[in-house]
Amino acid sequence: MRRLFWLGLGVAAGVAVSRKIAGFAHRATPAGVAENLADAVREMAGALGTFGADVRAGMAEREEELASEVERKTGYSYSRRRGYAAAPSDAARARGADGR
Repeated sequence: MRRLFWLGLGVAAGVAVSRKIAGFAHRATPAGVAENLADAVREMAGALGTFGADVRAGMAEREEELASEVERKTGYSYSRRRGYAAAPSDAARARGADGR
């Protein structure tokens, strides 16, 4: 019984080691290196896309802050969709008449 146990353990260890060596040998071939490089480039592209989305979201948020500040100080409302400054709103005209 002991011999059978050790035989099974030896076979399992041999299979595990041979699979590790085969995997390492594949990664060392040009095809394996190309796969690793492709995975790295794909991961970097995803990270850059996420970074770009974060930057655009921050820009939009800051643009809204600046637009609301301009509207508060001058009364002109900037519409990003139209791409030009709109005429002062009625509330802004009223503030201008009051001098506030």
